Amino acid sequence: MNTIPLIFNERQINRTILGGRESPPDVKLPLGVLLLNGKGTQFRSAVLERLLKMGFEQIVSLEKNHENYNINELSRKFPSVKFVIPLEKVTEGELINIGMSEISCDSVLVFRDNLKVESDFISPRILEKITQNEVLCTAPRLTCGSVTNFPVVFSPTVNGSVFDVFASSSISDGLETLYSLDNLGIYNRKKFMQLGGFDYTIASAHWQTMDFFMRGWLWGEKTVISTLYSFSYESDFPVEDLTVDLSYSRFFLKNLLPRFDEDHGVIPKSSLFLYLLRSGCGLIESCRQFFDAKNWVFKNKYRFKFDAKYLVENWGKIK
Repeated sequence: MNTIPLIFNERQINRTILGGRESPPDVKLPLGVLLLNGKGTQFRSAVLERLLKMGFEQIVSLEKNHENYNINELSRKFPSVKFVIPLEKVTEGELINIGMSEISCDSVLVFRDNLKVESDFISPRILEKITQNEVLCTAPRLTCGSVTNFPVVFSPTVNGSVFDVFASSSISDGLETLYSLDNLGIYNRKKFMQLGGFDYTIASAHWQTMDFFMRGWLWGEKTVISTLYSFSYESDFPVEDLTVDLSYSRFFLKNLLPRFDEDHGVIPKSSLFLYLLRSGCGLIESCRQFFDAKNWVFKNKYRFKFDAKYLVENWGKIK
């Protein structure tokens, strides 16, 4: 596993960029859109047409598969849309990092092509209300067909002595959530970049998401749910893979092991034995991972505002 990144976009990804040379024809919203694409390109044209009609300031279409042969045609049809195609294997978090670096708007909506594009799902007035609190991310209310009560709110808790997450479908506007499901939401781009973005060394989509948002909380940022805007999946809603693997180990080292001591975060040397008991990847590799994380926490120590234990005990009361 690679060394934990210290800065935003520390790993530079080879990529091709097409389009984006023209301004959108009718800008109504001071909001950029990162479109994460997973479906076939036969649906892309309709999605982009609907997004352009809404009047977003910038649209960046992120392609995970560089063997998409219809992008040239789409870039000619939509000259104001910037198409980004990585030329190497990337995680979804890396795609979002790339998108954030290719966009200049203060507020950025992360959107997916498997979501229905309802006309005017967000208005200038709603956007102003959402962005005025300047939180890291404001997640949307989500539905899937007739299913309107699947979990979208996540709270940190403890099961016995083990960190756990409680999922709930009960929401209210401004309610805090540990992370945003499917990484959807309106992000404060400056805060996103200051946090360092998603950690490319974490391969699991779930643990990469957990790491980013948990880091945000521990470093003093917030993620909330808004009922002012909502999205609906066209097909089944996402099922998260919670497998405990090397990705979880890195999440554990960076977020659960550090302790807050007076005014800074620290991983005590005494925690090495605790990690060795649970890492399951051999003595040498476990020690390498431990001291890599310890070094990362040391270099970021004054960015910690509290630790995971405090977050759990004071959830819902942190200002």
